[in-house]
Amino acid sequence: MVELMKSHLYWIVIVYLGCANINDQNKHLGAVSTATPEATSVGIDILQNGGNAIDAAVAISFVLAVTEPAMSGLGGGTQLLVDMPERSPFMINGSTRSPANTPEFMESNSLEYHQRSTIPSMVKTLYYSWEKYGSGNYTWEELLEPAIEIANKGFKVGEFRAKVYNRYGERLTESPFNSHFVLTEQGAVPEEKDVIKQETLAKTIQKLAIGGSKEFYSGGIAQEIARDMEKNGGWITYEDLAQFPDPNEITALKTTFRGYDVYTSAPPCGGWVLLVALNLLEDNENENIKAVIESLYSAHNDRLLNPVLDVENFDSIISKKLSEAYTDSVPQLSDADNFRDSGETTHFSVVDGNGISVSVTASINAYFGARAASEKLGFLYNTYMDDFVFGEEHHPWLIGPDKMAFSSMTPTIVKKNGEPVLVLGSPGSARIISSLTQVINNWTKSQDIVEAINQPRIHVNRDRVYFESSTDSTNYSNLIQDLGLRIGTYRKDLEVNSLNAYFGGVHAIAKENGIWIAHSDPRRDGTAESIE
Repeated sequence: MVELMKSHLYWIVIVYLGCANINDQNKHLGAVSTATPEATSVGIDILQNGGNAIDAAVAISFVLAVTEPAMSGLGGGTQLLVDMPERSPFMINGSTRSPANTPEFMESNSLEYHQRSTIPSMVKTLYYSWEKYGSGNYTWEELLEPAIEIANKGFKVGEFRAKVYNRYGERLTESPFNSHFVLTEQGAVPEEKDVIKQETLAKTIQKLAIGGSKEFYSGGIAQEIARDMEKNGGWITYEDLAQFPDPNEITALKTTFRGYDVYTSAPPCGGWVLLVALNLLEDNENENIKAVIESLYSAHNDRLLNPVLDVENFDSIISKKLSEAYTDSVPQLSDADNFRDSGETTHFSVVDGNGISVSVTASINAYFGARAASEKLGFLYNTYMDDFVFGEEHHPWLIGPDKMAFSSMTPTIVKKNGEPVLVLGSPGSARIISSLTQVINNWTKSQDIVEAINQPRIHVNRDRVYFESSTDSTNYSNLIQDLGLRIGTYRKDLEVNSLNAYFGGVHAIAKENGIWIAHSDPRRDGTAESIE
């Protein structure tokens, strides 16, 4: 009898272990899509070794700060849109802020180098996110180790990054404020496949790994930033850094589009403009390029003429903008002057096997930001001060102290029946909104994220329509004329794979036939990977 019981117990254990192995094999460990292969590889490694999407997002952010220095970095800002079980999607608002001694009024934007920078938020935002929502399986120091290693050993410049260097390299070499940190060891503008090492930046990240965000905002790094700013005419002080607040959490904005729930970033970001564009597109009877143009035209002009001015108490105005009645009142052609359609960011998306999805957009605002760095720290400052309004005394976006800069960052998550099915975002200033509108529109029809991202795009800015495809530009010239608009031109020197990075870089993950499919935009150097 005892032997029989032992035999039964043996087979129970075997069956249990077999089921456990099957479950482990079938459990989806996650997916990652980022703007550089180095960042994607690190994110996948974190997920495979017990980290969650937040852990991966922290590690990816620091690796991108090393491997894509033109787009983001320790001197910039970061916005996260998060979806997790038992909670509605929410935004971790990592907006930067203007320094306390910023002038109340300036006749024109005459800012240069250090004065162009708002107080960086990246480090505090990521530390907060990890401390509150990390898996507990990774320490802060462990998550920063990959970035330190890559900064020391170097990375190879990809095709898109080389094109960016080619466009902006002369400005970097002309800067007197340590822009050589992102050049070759010989101080030359990098070409494709050149190796960039950043040993000074590695030391800075190592200090952050040990000291956490306190090191950046009240420790030795804060002291050095303040010293560098005072020496070179910048406005950021040690007190600005020490008093910089933790990011706040905001419920994501939401609309419905073709039966899907679309969640995105709240002000000061540009998510509401995306939702207006989608509402207009869904209400448009035409299922063609004319409908897309009209929707983007109206949404972008609504942002110009009727902007959301209060970045803290915006619920009522957003509700009005997303109401059915509002679609008939969206303004037409704008001649507003205070709108910039330039600037750059990076974006990445992560999902894990625990049901957490993260859409992250980070930026130093312009290509290579302020093109200025401390000689002891090695990272570039941002240029968000440029996004305020100058010379208009009563304008709500007037430059001044302790203000959040308005942004086009639009990290987005789409859900169906309460489950996430699409995680995406893009760099590209206002072109972010145009790109995401089209990719969401494409994907909800095709359920093919590769096709949705790879299709040529358009962008509308004021009365100009920009076509990525020269064939479309020719074929739709009469339509543009009939709409009372004009065809815009843009530079072709950032073209990769016959597509142009001017039209964004959508890094997305979509659930298709029950499986997460990750895809990186062929307009950039990124890669994507899913793990089962």
